[in-house]
Amino acid sequence: MIYTITFSPTLDYVVEVEHFEAGMINRSISETVFPGGKGVNVSMVLHDLGYMNTALGFIAGFTGAEIRRQLRMHGVENNFIQVSRGMSRINMKIRSDQETAINGQGPVIGPEDLGMLYQRLRSLVDGDILVMAGFIPPSLPANMYEEVLAFLSGRDLKVVVDAEGELLTGTLKYHPFLIKPNADELGAIFHTEVKTRADAVPCAKILQEKGARNVLVSLGGEGAVLLTEKGELYSSPALKGEIVNTVGAGDAMIAGFLAGYLDSDGDVLYAFKEGMCAGAAKAFNLAMTNKKEIDYLMRTSEFEIEVSRI
Repeated sequence: MIYTITFSPTLDYVVEVEHFEAGMINRSISETVFPGGKGVNVSMVLHDLGYMNTALGFIAGFTGAEIRRQLRMHGVENNFIQVSRGMSRINMKIRSDQETAINGQGPVIGPEDLGMLYQRLRSLVDGDILVMAGFIPPSLPANMYEEVLAFLSGRDLKVVVDAEGELLTGTLKYHPFLIKPNADELGAIFHTEVKTRADAVPCAKILQEKGARNVLVSLGGEGAVLLTEKGELYSSPALKGEIVNTVGAGDAMIAGFLAGYLDSDGDVLYAFKEGMCAGAAKAFNLAMTNKKEIDYLMRTSEFEIEVSRI
């Protein structure tokens, strides 16, 4: 079974404004609302690719109810914990001459709520996959991912981590199956600029030496690199297409990689290709991508993957 944890799921409210002006009344020309949060995005794409999974996390208020309703409408199973204080986040994205985002705070998650999450995690068994992705609300410990993995220590799980800074690096001692930093996150960890695939490779190698089994780095328009636990390095430029909305592209890449890995009985090159296609398909669309779009790119893309060993 596959599980995802999004500690603070969202409703993403995407508004298009012809020429946004601060301090003025602006009228939208289009509006879209859909569930979000990094783990939720992974769950939605995995489901569309044919992999049943359960989304875990915390929701609250009328916005939380709408997140649950929309996921059910998409056929995604969830076992969210209903929190009594606050409301689930609304993240507003203003698409105009420049893109502007306003992200909500989310609910207050108490010790009793966290205890309920651990009760749900007791059901994980050897062979399961757990994806932990996204930011941690201020009401939870800053090392929350590390605490979850300590609780699950001793179980033979494939753990995927997509997070920033110490939230990511703190998990490395538990040898996650896959981590997926992007260029900015990698640069922040190593206090450097990561602009190219070549820049990403030595950083990925260090993260692997610290415990990550496989390191997948998304670099936006520069493409992606994958360093595998067998020492293989795959490097690819970005797939060609018109960029519409990159929010969630990294999450789609994780889902595509996992689906490709499971589809091919562990062929990491195939998984890398499907991850690339899923991330690109999301970037080419406003809302989350789907199997039809990903399959189309898998069939028609001319991959330019460089293969080496490191």
